[in-house]
Amino acid sequence: MGGGDPCGSPPLFFFLIVRSIVTDVGEGPTTSENAEKKPASRYTEDDFETLISDEQIRSRVVELGAEITKDYAGRQNELVVVGVLKGCMLFMADLIRHIDLPLACDFLRVSSYEGGMRSTGVVRFEFDLTQTIKNKDVLLVEDIIDTGLTAGFLIKNLGIREPASLKIASLLHKPARTRTPVEIDYLGFTIEDKFVIGYGLDLAGLYRNKREILALRPDRA
Repeated sequence: MGGGDPCGSPPLFFFLIVRSIVTDVGEGPTTSENAEKKPASRYTEDDFETLISDEQIRSRVVELGAEITKDYAGRQNELVVVGVLKGCMLFMADLIRHIDLPLACDFLRVSSYEGGMRSTGVVRFEFDLTQTIKNKDVLLVEDIIDTGLTAGFLIKNLGIREPASLKIASLLHKPARTRTPVEIDYLGFTIEDKFVIGYGLDLAGLYRNKREILALRPDRA
């Protein structure tokens, strides 16, 4: 693309324009109106209960890896797994180890949360891909898709870079929050409209290292 960088990314002015028109965007942890009244820093691990166990997660990741392996087997294009940081890190690390195919990994990071439980309403690109994805099969890995705004934005953004194919794998989907429908090709679990942490998802930067998915207890909201 003329004016782009060597990795095939759109020129800088594209991101500036998009940032100026996209508002109220963000995946990641969302919660009920009642829970938002309490500062994120006031919650502790005791305010949460197990929603999805470590065993359930591991079993589902194995299944997803096998499904992805089957779908991409025999394709001639290079497979690039793109993680959306930071929440994807545990899910992606486990998932790629169950994809029995040659693949490359890359990452991007967009941010609309400032250490809390609610989107700031402004998306910031903190860094972009380090390689071109033109004529490659791209699998975008998310921790959670709720409103669909960020995922939809990324699909459009990556789509203009001319990949051979572009699909989404998400650990969690929260359909009650949907504002922009997004097709999720590989889904771990559908959950209710609950604030969740663990297995890569955080609260004010904490609890990403929990092995299970924890949900805010109704009596603590």
